[in-house]
Amino acid sequence: MMKFLLLSLSLAVLPSVSFADWPEFRGPTSDGITGAAIPTEWAADKNVKWRKEIHGLGWSTPLIMEGKIWITTATEKGHRMSILCLDETTGEVLLDRVFITSDNPEPLANNLNTYASPTGVIEAGRAWFSFGSYGTICLDTRTFKTLWERRDLTCSHWRGPASSLAKWEDMIILTMEGADQQYFTALNKDTGETLWRRDRSTVYADEKDGIPANSGDMRKAYSTPVFVPVGDTVQMIVNGAKACAAYDVKTGDEIWHVPYETHSPSSRCVYSKDTGMVYINTGLGKAEIWAIRLEPGMKGNVKDSHVAWSFFQRTPKRSSPVVANGLLFMANDGVLSCVDAKTGEKKWAERAGGEYSASLLAAGDRVYCFDEVGLCTVVKASPVFEVLAANQLNEGFMASPAVSGKALILRTKTHLYRVEE
Repeated sequence: MMKFLLLSLSLAVLPSVSFADWPEFRGPTSDGITGAAIPTEWAADKNVKWRKEIHGLGWSTPLIMEGKIWITTATEKGHRMSILCLDETTGEVLLDRVFITSDNPEPLANNLNTYASPTGVIEAGRAWFSFGSYGTICLDTRTFKTLWERRDLTCSHWRGPASSLAKWEDMIILTMEGADQQYFTALNKDTGETLWRRDRSTVYADEKDGIPANSGDMRKAYSTPVFVPVGDTVQMIVNGAKACAAYDVKTGDEIWHVPYETHSPSSRCVYSKDTGMVYINTGLGKAEIWAIRLEPGMKGNVKDSHVAWSFFQRTPKRSSPVVANGLLFMANDGVLSCVDAKTGEKKWAERAGGEYSASLLAAGDRVYCFDEVGLCTVVKASPVFEVLAANQLNEGFMASPAVSGKALILRTKTHLYRVEE
């Protein structure tokens, strides 16, 4: 009976999409994995079907559905925030409209973020976009009409918004983790009505490494939830400053948590059904990858009982890892690395590229790694390091890649590309 229930829950939370859909950050399965036969090699003059310059700045991942591509962008200082829609086949701009204006936006404080970094979510006929505290909007994807918006869900992002939207059944989940408050809100996808709100239960230390407790850096986070069936409950798992926690997605009630010392995580957690583990990135300070074994009955602080292994060597500061062929692949500080997903045993760590913000993508036996200066290193999903290709687009990558059919939809700092053989 339990096996049947687990299978039913697994089927219930798997999105019903095709390879031509990329409905959210990290794709239809939320983990950066695609079954599509995408290109291995490209350049500015090779395997590029079209290229379109995008005004402003934005690191949101392209959303793809119904033959359209959706992205957000904003002016450098955040006074105007826009949603764009492009024809997937030709790159023609179908919509380019300012939806939010701000006379006094909160400063970003560095060049690693923008006012249009959160990725939205999309389904047939509807798309939802978030600019953090500045507003969340639901659009009709055929008429481009605004169906609802919320401007009252706020926090002090400190260095700008970046948590992407997540969708589960009829809920849109907002992650609002700033310097002043840290909470999650579930909205009715059709009306925008609040269904539940849950504050983080994290207890913050008074001071750590000389940084006072009122420093926003020690409390903020940029993570995005994942949804995993565990027993008879679908758990919403999301890492934050000082702790990762799981919540009952129907009610927002906290189920379990694991505390740690670090802060400001932006990687999305990754779940592997093969290992039964969720892999979390603890964030800045001393970033580590922790593997948490998921079992029915987990309650409270499960650090001592359910953390199967941890890894600290060039672990990502911003990019999300990916699991392929039983291996966990990571990118950070010009180093690509690979560990056994079940045991955490290091397989290799090799120099490749520069800094990484974009999340990794796995397609079959290949892993794609996009760095901030425009290099994509394609490596074999293997316990032995092997570079299959090195592809350069000079504008550089901050946004994570998307896939449509046999094409890569790549957003550089200035352009959008359709890469296809």
